[in-house]
Amino acid sequence: MTVQQAEQCADRTACAHGGREAHRRAVAAFLARRNELAGGHGVPAALAHSPVASRQWVSDELAQSARTVEVRGRAAGEEWTGRVWRGSLAAAGGGLVALLLALAFTAIGPGWTAARTCALLAAVLTAAALLAAARAHRARGGLLAPLVGDDNRLSTSRTVAAAWLLFTGYAVLFLALGRIAGAGPVDLGLARGAGLLTVFALGSVTAVAVRRLVLVRVLGRRLQKVRADRPRAADLLCDDGGRACLADVQYVLVSAAALVFAAAELAAAPDRLPELPWSLAVLVAVSTAAYLAGKGAEGGRPVILSVVRAREAGDLDAPIRVGDDIEIRGAGFVPPGAAGPEALTRLVVRIGAVHAHVPLVPVTGGFANPTDSVLTVPLPADVEPGRVEVSVVTAAGVETERVAIDVAD
Repeated sequence: MTVQQAEQCADRTACAHGGREAHRRAVAAFLARRNELAGGHGVPAALAHSPVASRQWVSDELAQSARTVEVRGRAAGEEWTGRVWRGSLAAAGGGLVALLLALAFTAIGPGWTAARTCALLAAVLTAAALLAAARAHRARGGLLAPLVGDDNRLSTSRTVAAAWLLFTGYAVLFLALGRIAGAGPVDLGLARGAGLLTVFALGSVTAVAVRRLVLVRVLGRRLQKVRADRPRAADLLCDDGGRACLADVQYVLVSAAALVFAAAELAAAPDRLPELPWSLAVLVAVSTAAYLAGKGAEGGRPVILSVVRAREAGDLDAPIRVGDDIEIRGAGFVPPGAAGPEALTRLVVRIGAVHAHVPLVPVTGGFANPTDSVLTVPLPADVEPGRVEVSVVTAAGVETERVAIDVAD
């Protein structure tokens, strides 16, 4: 399937089935084209005699197809945002029904009490406030809008802070309604709620600190961030590359366990703030410290370790000349989240005053070039012989330090 056929197919699908299906089909077309070119099929006969020309043609063909995938992915992400807003209504309604059933089942025997009425009314008021906020931000994902970071991924720190904010606000509203209904005195003493307030403060401060830490490290070129197509639930437990992150996992699990304990305390004693033991608060504090340490240690700027002449089997050893392939060895050329074809096409090697795009070399199931540690690029004809500086600009826009090489006549 040619790139033009893939675009026409994606356009028809977008009209008939929506952006998500169009993106899926565009990805399938790209993968089929990549595997076809990796097997040596589909290259014009006029270019078959020249390895350099055929490689460049294959790279340009894949880059054009990758741009189609990127456009379809962006459209699918916008469509997904609309579905999230509609899903917010279903989630709020489902939560209220679940709470009503739980209150009804636990009322068997003791009977329905004023505390249960206050709990249900507090949930209705909280859901109404959330839906109003979601409607105001429906173009940005509804309820997910405040939880999405600048890189269009779900933020772990923001989600944990929002969970504690939601629970604390619900607990105070529940106690206030109980007081209005005359259910009895309400205990809001600091001695009892100190643990809950400490954990709430930790979550809020962590969310602000992480945002500042990431911003400073990105601007200082010590962290590479590539924007995602759309937020995913896996972002809460994984790094930008989709791999499970221990710091994130332990932070979410410990916070969730503490939140469940606080909810159980509120249900057992509906006349006072939940009392979190200091041992649990300290556990959350240790987990938060580990999460912050992990955020401060992740990532790193790309670095060039060496630049050598790429040598094919049977070639004689020789200096680098114009037209030769150079092999750039280092680390961090493909940051997490930039392994997709559309991001790989943005890799650029600056050789002197010339900006050379790194060619895509397909193999079955992936790409042989570029990789995170090795880039192979032909030395352009516009490069003058002599001392030339080489640097790499990644898909995140971060440039490495320049390394000087000697180009022979």
